[in-house]
Amino acid sequence: MKLNTGRRESDEARRKAKDAIELLKKEEKAINLSSIHKQSGVSRSFLYENVEIRRMIRECRSSEIDSEMNRRAKYDKTSRSKEVIIEAKDRRITKLEAENRKLKKELKHIRGLLYVKE
Repeated sequence: MKLNTGRRESDEARRKAKDAIELLKKEEKAINLSSIHKQSGVSRSFLYENVEIRRMIRECRSSEIDSEMNRRAKYDKTSRSKEVIIEAKDRRITKLEAENRKLKKELKHIRGLLYVKE
């Protein structure tokens, strides 16, 4: 009789821990022994000793790390794209400034020619 009670309590604790993991995933919160303990009310020692729960935590944490790395990679790409655009604009500005100086010089020369003719 006592064995069934212990097993039931263990099953209930496992279910609470799994529910806590799912809830934390949904809320996009950190998933670790401490957060699951707080969310589920299950003891830390039970969580640590339960191989299935530890495996689930490891999987969730590795997927969190992967998503963070993807987010950073995306930011890095965006940042590099901005740098490329800025470099292209700087080259364009330099080219236009040179053309502007050339045209001003030509205009000055033509005005001088017109003034001499008068």
